[in-house]
Amino acid sequence: MIRRRAFLASLLAAGAAPSLSWADAGSPAYLAAAREGDGGFALFGLDRGGASTFRVPLPARGHAGAGHPTRAEAVAFARRPGAYALVLDCVQGAVLHRLTPPEGRQFNGHGVYAQGGAVLFTAEQASADSAGVVGVWDVEAGYRRIGEFATGGIGPHDLRLMPDARTLVVANGGIATDPTDRTKLNIPQMRPNLSYLDLTGALLDQVELAPDLHRNSIRHLALRDDGLVGFAMQWEGDEGAATPLLGLHRRGASPLLAEAPLGDELLMRGYAGSIAFAGDGAELAISSPRGGRLHRFSDGGDFLGAVPRADVCGLASLDAGYLASDGLGGLIAVTPEGARALARHPVAWDNHIVALAGGTRPF
Repeated sequence: MIRRRAFLASLLAAGAAPSLSWADAGSPAYLAAAREGDGGFALFGLDRGGASTFRVPLPARGHAGAGHPTRAEAVAFARRPGAYALVLDCVQGAVLHRLTPPEGRQFNGHGVYAQGGAVLFTAEQASADSAGVVGVWDVEAGYRRIGEFATGGIGPHDLRLMPDARTLVVANGGIATDPTDRTKLNIPQMRPNLSYLDLTGALLDQVELAPDLHRNSIRHLALRDDGLVGFAMQWEGDEGAATPLLGLHRRGASPLLAEAPLGDELLMRGYAGSIAFAGDGAELAISSPRGGRLHRFSDGGDFLGAVPRADVCGLASLDAGYLASDGLGGLIAVTPEGARALARHPVAWDNHIVALAGGTRPF
């Protein structure tokens, strides 16, 4: 019997290799970066039960990833400010392409595929002044960079493709940083915003917070299929302020800021690291590795409860709740009934769990 790997190699040699799907990579539902026990780094595929389906080494600490909608291909982004993004073959474990931003640009840790996987958009900023940029890459032409456009703010971080598949939403964090050491340069003048852009870069809509919350950096995003956007924030003002760390927005309306009770809000320590809607879309959650807890809210902004978990950060949709990861290698399932352990790996999971298209969104 011909071994599977040898069979694939023979097809490659013949120039007739099929396009490998996510099923060939073990049918992962998620991507997550981690630091391993020997100090190295890798990108993992995870199934819905928390088991690893593949592992691809990374040259340095990763942040978030983007999974191609059909091919077993992922882009792993360096922790910001990042000089690399690697396009990975998640079956063979090979690096297919190394993306480098143009001179004077840096990757900011997130990206998203669009147009059925034909185009990749990357969150970037200009090194000189932190002006936000979306890089545009032609996937079918070997990830050739074909353009860029402004994000409508400075210090962008997360960006997502809206359910209409024609609109990008960008979290402009509002923070100007030194490109060498991430020193924050403009805290008194911060102006974070949520910007909606079409795929050519035209600004369609933009939302800013009230002036007394201008130091609440908008960092990460979650989407529901009806267009509701959740955004997670990180407070850059005085310590001990119990500012809201979760916002909800629908285009054409004012943002709704969701608050936990004072004691719970203080325990978050002004920091929300990740955000996700529950798998059924009825609620959403934010996590705080600094506070060691996860907060659940209804889609109307009502506080539903807290789940304590040391160094918890990664969040993604799972069934009627969430998959959460921590810096101790743990993966847990969180539902309205509570939390239960799924798996533990000998790694320190990084900030995010990225859901792959079609695998985790029943709503």
